[in-house]
Amino acid sequence: MRTIEIDNYSFEPFIEYEQIKKRIRLIGIDINVQYADKHPVFIGVLNGCFMFMADLMKQVHIPCEMSFVKLASYSGTSNGDIKELIGVGMDLTGRHIVIVEDVVDSGNSLKHTMEALERLEVASISVCTLLLKPSCLQYDFDNIMYVGFEIEKEFVVGYGLDYNGQCRNLPDIYKEVANIV
Repeated sequence: MRTIEIDNYSFEPFIEYEQIKKRIRLIGIDINVQYADKHPVFIGVLNGCFMFMADLMKQVHIPCEMSFVKLASYSGTSNGDIKELIGVGMDLTGRHIVIVEDVVDSGNSLKHTMEALERLEVASISVCTLLLKPSCLQYDFDNIMYVGFEIEKEFVVGYGLDYNGQCRNLPDIYKEVANIV
């Protein structure tokens, strides 16, 4: 793995794909046990979750279904206003839901997604996230059940995570190199 440059940012290797795969395998085992008789629906939050969800679903060996939502913050605002772009497209009443996220940092989009699902009268909601930034959370969540890696307030790209649409395709995760002045 090498340092990469995007615009005026430098990123260094952070989490290798082999580490990611090992952690996903363990999460899959746990999900297979916890949801063995529940026929869950995995709802991936696009765009960032696509690589994580694809690898995760290869480790889930129980009957289940999948769907996706796409959320976006209103551009230019920092107050957490969320706009839903693409809906689930299936009846979720009474279903056990596993939300699949690439990263949970402030929790704004997760809160919006959970509130929307709760209005649909689902049986349960749990969250599976590749990355969790506990120091950035603005809300308390008691249902983040599956976490790949807890990280600090890092600017990360790769493995589905992007900067201006770039770097989602990288198999490893990179973090911004701190500029020491």
